[in-house]
Amino acid sequence: MKDKDQDHEQELVAPGDTRLYNCRTMLPPFSLVIPAFNEAERIGQSLRTAFAYLQTASPGSEVIVVNDGSTDGTSEIVREVFAGQTAITARLVEHSPNRGKGAAVREGLLAATTPIGLFSDADFSTPIDEAPKLVEPIAAGELDVAFGSRALDRTLIGQHQPWRREQGGRVFNLIVRVATGLPFWDTQCGFKAFRLDVFRPILQRTETDGFGFDVELLYLARKANLRMKEIPVRWNHVEGSKVSFARDSVRMLREVAALRRR
Repeated sequence: MKDKDQDHEQELVAPGDTRLYNCRTMLPPFSLVIPAFNEAERIGQSLRTAFAYLQTASPGSEVIVVNDGSTDGTSEIVREVFAGQTAITARLVEHSPNRGKGAAVREGLLAATTPIGLFSDADFSTPIDEAPKLVEPIAAGELDVAFGSRALDRTLIGQHQPWRREQGGRVFNLIVRVATGLPFWDTQCGFKAFRLDVFRPILQRTETDGFGFDVELLYLARKANLRMKEIPVRWNHVEGSKVSFARDSVRMLREVAALRRR
């Protein structure tokens, strides 16, 4: 005869439940996708941090690094770190030549084998231990898209960006809100998670290969009526960003404007 605890556990994973995991267990498996372009100086430490975290918090997860046409030693360092651990499934995807961050993230998420995909910038400006904030509501069946935000609670920002870059980001997000109708205050934070069974068709429709891809992902998800939420996360500016304010801002605005014509 079953006791009450067994009955309760069955209720948590009952047929028809939209949750992706038993909420009495640790963080469910997810695919951590890291796009990398000339990240030889920091990708090694970021991967070691990720593996140490996942081994205790979510050992069924996987790590996918997409090397986007790097011309430094990124691939060699990734392979070296991968070879030094066997606890977490890890894969390296190679792009050559460089295609852009959007293309790298798209390929990594499409290669994911777990129900939830989370992509993070290679510098881990949002610490990997913020992952539960995004993964848990998706796994619990509450959201389809959960994405980190620096704008909702700026007290969570440790090291700020240079003033010009930070103000430029605020202006860009205001333009995005006006141009697309998206109600979010930070579309560019490089920490986003997706329920892949419903999001994969959207990924397959995306066209933006550059830094404007974040806006495209959120824009198409909202048009598809997916359940979305912007979530405050900790964040620290790390030197070495591949985004040039002068070079990339115009291109990103063009990519946003192109969404209105689709």
